[in-house]
Amino acid sequence: MSDAPKISRRHVAAAVIGNALEFYDFVTYAFFAVQLGHTFFPAHDAYASLMLSLGTFGAGFAMRPLGGVLLGRYADKVGRRPAMLLSFALMGGAILAVALIPSYASIGVAAPLLVVLARMVQGFALGGEVGSSTAYLMEAAPLYQRGFYAAWQGGSQYMASLFGGIVGVVLTQTLDPASFATYGWRIAFAIGALALPFGLYMRSKMPETLHLSEGAPLQTGRTAELLRGSTRPVVLGLIILASATIFTYVTNYMTTFAETVLHMSNTVALSATLVLGLCGIFGMQFGGWLSDRVGRWPVMVVPRAIYIVVCYPMYLWMVDTRSVVALLVGTAFLQLLGTISFAPFYAALTESLPKPIRGVVFGTIYAISIAIFGGTTQVVITWLMHITGSPLAPAVYSLASGVIGTIAMALMAETAPIKRARGSQVAADIALAPAD
Repeated sequence: MSDAPKISRRHVAAAVIGNALEFYDFVTYAFFAVQLGHTFFPAHDAYASLMLSLGTFGAGFAMRPLGGVLLGRYADKVGRRPAMLLSFALMGGAILAVALIPSYASIGVAAPLLVVLARMVQGFALGGEVGSSTAYLMEAAPLYQRGFYAAWQGGSQYMASLFGGIVGVVLTQTLDPASFATYGWRIAFAIGALALPFGLYMRSKMPETLHLSEGAPLQTGRTAELLRGSTRPVVLGLIILASATIFTYVTNYMTTFAETVLHMSNTVALSATLVLGLCGIFGMQFGGWLSDRVGRWPVMVVPRAIYIVVCYPMYLWMVDTRSVVALLVGTAFLQLLGTISFAPFYAALTESLPKPIRGVVFGTIYAISIAIFGGTTQVVITWLMHITGSPLAPAVYSLASGVIGTIAMALMAETAPIKRARGSQVAADIALAPAD
């Protein structure tokens, strides 16, 4: 019999939707980097304005580790639900601020300073969200469906990308370019703020999973001992998450890449975001589902190895043809390979960590990787393209990180229950695993 807690699907849905709303609030900034640059960071040329805007996007990542430590520890001590409620409230307040801050032309240097402050609050909130929500999804999952449930952490992030893309396409289709640049992007941020009461209500109704544990809640005196016993998965997790972060933000850059390098319209560029969202959701859930049946290791390693082989040719096709078909097909194929590969990792790392430190450790190493590489990836590839004159810089950067990440994945231990179980009881457990 499965030892999974009796958590209903609607509670899992509340965790997933809340996580998606938080990520929508955070990643929307990347979708409108060009417009935000013009509004808050006017400069002598478009490149300088974009770099200032992307630099502010990176400021949100600087606070991720602090949020991961403080809110992750809070989740391990007090509960997953209160930690997720707090992070959601902080995120909602910050995105409302971004939507309302006047432009540089109106209030001068105060405008970019306020935007940076809001981004730092968002980063702190999201740093605590990931560890808490991933732990919740794992603890809510039936034993032999942990991969599928945990993959919703990544899947919900792509739900946010998909929704952000839809909002962007609708705005570009209904507003003229001047209106879109002036206030259209503010509508996208305001939509995220309007979801705050809904998200808080959903999360307030979620049952707590911390007490339904295989071990006692975190005790301060045991932290160092538990960490020492988890050194291998923590180190490998940092490397894999660094590679995953670079992959994610290189692909998220596709909208800006299509606008500034391929010289496509806003509508076409934002269509790439829709493709990223759809393929990301499917890839994550398929990868998680498959890892529950064949194991975490092969699903992590094989698609990522294929990605390494095809990444550069796909970018070369997009740059050479500059066609909508090449942009969308290339984006879809690379996204599927990457997300299928990374989907099992959420379960693999969480299964490798003792529950008393699960929230704080997962959240912290995720936040550290994101802080270093999430906040710098888009700035680095923009700079590389500028100094080399090569539009293929994103492919090269993604490839280099992909090779290192794949080696780390290959060194991860297999943690899937179906691979560790023995005998016919496995099939019986799968058949009897509760759906809610």
